[in-house]
Amino acid sequence: MEETHDLLVEIGTEELPPKPLQVLSEAFKKGLEDQLRKHELGFSWIEPFATPRRLGLLVRELATRQPDQEIVRKGPALQVAFDTQGQPTRAASGFARSCGVSVKELQQEETSKGAWLVFRQVQQGRNTTDLIVDMTAKALEALPIPKRMRWGEQDDEFVRPVHWVTIVFGEDPVEGRLFSINAGRLTRGHRFQAPVALPIPSASQYAEILRTQGKVEPSFSTRREMIRNQVQALAEDASGQAIMEDDLLDEVTALCEWPYAIMGAFDEGFLEMPSEVLIETMQKHQKYFPLVSSNGRLLPHFITISNIQSRDPAQIRAGNERVIRPRFSDAAFFLEQDLKRPLQAFEPKLEKVIFQERLGTLAEKSVRLGRISRQIASLLGIDQGLAIRATQLAKCDLVTQMVLEFPGLQGTIGRYYAWKAGENPCVVSAIEQQYLPRRAGDELPQSDCGLVLSIADRLDTLVGIFAIGQRPTGVRDPYALRRAAIGLLRILIETPLSLDLREILNFSSETLKDKVDTKGIVAEVFEYCMERLKGYYLDQNIRADIVDSVLAVNPTVPSDIHRRILAVEDFRSLPEAAALTAANKRIRNILRKHSESIPERIDTDLLQDDAERRLEARITSLASGISPFLKTQDYKGILKMLSELHNDIDTFFDKVMVMTEQSDLRRNRLTLLRDTEALFLKVADISFLKSEFHKQD
Repeated sequence: MEETHDLLVEIGTEELPPKPLQVLSEAFKKGLEDQLRKHELGFSWIEPFATPRRLGLLVRELATRQPDQEIVRKGPALQVAFDTQGQPTRAASGFARSCGVSVKELQQEETSKGAWLVFRQVQQGRNTTDLIVDMTAKALEALPIPKRMRWGEQDDEFVRPVHWVTIVFGEDPVEGRLFSINAGRLTRGHRFQAPVALPIPSASQYAEILRTQGKVEPSFSTRREMIRNQVQALAEDASGQAIMEDDLLDEVTALCEWPYAIMGAFDEGFLEMPSEVLIETMQKHQKYFPLVSSNGRLLPHFITISNIQSRDPAQIRAGNERVIRPRFSDAAFFLEQDLKRPLQAFEPKLEKVIFQERLGTLAEKSVRLGRISRQIASLLGIDQGLAIRATQLAKCDLVTQMVLEFPGLQGTIGRYYAWKAGENPCVVSAIEQQYLPRRAGDELPQSDCGLVLSIADRLDTLVGIFAIGQRPTGVRDPYALRRAAIGLLRILIETPLSLDLREILNFSSETLKDKVDTKGIVAEVFEYCMERLKGYYLDQNIRADIVDSVLAVNPTVPSDIHRRILAVEDFRSLPEAAALTAANKRIRNILRKHSESIPERIDTDLLQDDAERRLEARITSLASGISPFLKTQDYKGILKMLSELHNDIDTFFDKVMVMTEQSDLRRNRLTLLRDTEALFLKVADISFLKSEFHKQD
């Protein structure tokens, strides 16, 4: 049985950046895993560790050496390897020499294609200990670190300066150097609670030693759950519920090695401010978890996570309470100053804020949004005056003191100020809802004005940025156009709205003509949105070939596209689907290969076979039968009706020669096939569907 040991690799550093800590940890795990597979070293699984001061991996049951490998080299054919007297030729001698052996030591191998000289050699596998350091170095080099640091007088680079390297295989330390540091079996505990070097007797004891002796919880996921449980327990003691957003929970987890939750309080007078202001201050500035009551009302408490279990937690509590008080006081002052005038009074300042150098100021963008919104509101039957008013105020809060200090409150502060100024409720809600959806799975705008403004804003950004040649490439998307496109599609599909995407893109294009050349941009942005549509449906487990089949018939209304896609997905589950898909592929191929013109109508006098007469009668009947379904966009009903054609199409192909020598018959039969295909094309081109229907359902 193959001998195995656990392997520990730990890189000890100065404080790592918290937000990318998980990404670095997962990348380190994947990098070493790839190296192990490349070197054919078997293992069971890898457990990652990540704290502010370390990245670690524990490889379970790692093979102690590579497997032996037989190397086979194929030489010249026997007929050229030896002459008529059976003596080696130059070809045989040269091959033996390149293998480092004599011709006599070579073997012969016979195959169906002939006989050959071959050289076989068993290459001994290397010991794992000889490979560990190099594999670790390559895994670390591959980490996604945008900007690496240098320290001291060495040329080594990493995300932060490295202070120790721990590599233990089984019970033995592995010799080697990384970052100009000798690897060993020593790790280090908590910077304050256990600032000593800790020997690791065996790799499998690493985590337990850090927990019991080092006051460090090395597992990110375990530490995260510790924080969640502590925060929930404290919140329950205060008869409240903690707001624990995943991003903040991850960031706080990445900021500590031994978490200890502490409850703090603040003056209830601050609760007179909008709760969003207080929550933003606590979450973004202080990394606190706010508390709310069972009915969602903010409580005058917060929970902070200390990176130390203090003997006097009251001191930590008091310190955090002292810090939050001036933060809230500043916010109250900014709020008071901003509210001395109505939101519209900030509009002139937009003329001094650049949206994009070539696209002009925020004031110019607001004018464009007004023009786009007027047309969209008209199409949707929404009050145009309210929609335009929303665009006039939409960006005003961006130049208030509150948003300049708390950028995450854009829209929220605008809504609050508009409400204070007595604006129409539709306008008030639109100012905040213009940014919805902010992320995948986020809620959509609900008010009429919010819908119009959110659509207009995304249209202007997409068309404008594309027009200046800043289309996203690879991972670079500085204007968040991917998010804008997906957000636009979600609004149109999920609300749903019967808006033609090409048409509303044209609205935006017209408003930009005095700024940039928009020729061809509408088609480019439309195609970009359709590309994003495939990812949108893939996230819903709807296959790409289904989306392709619908897009092949060039629909331009996303909500209509959605109905077609759902219909095709439903169609795929029908027993007749496979046969009809195959038939449509056959029809498509025949029509593509045919170069002569096809008559506009079928000549029934030229129908000779019963099979073609029946098919013609069926498609004529179905053409009128599906007409009411088209008006109501009942695409599922249409495809259900068309599924009845499968026997008639199969019989037609079995009985009728389409490409007959008689030209009038041939052309008439091609017309029949074209009209058959045309019925399906009213919904989608099902020839795009892949044949493995039931396997992947």
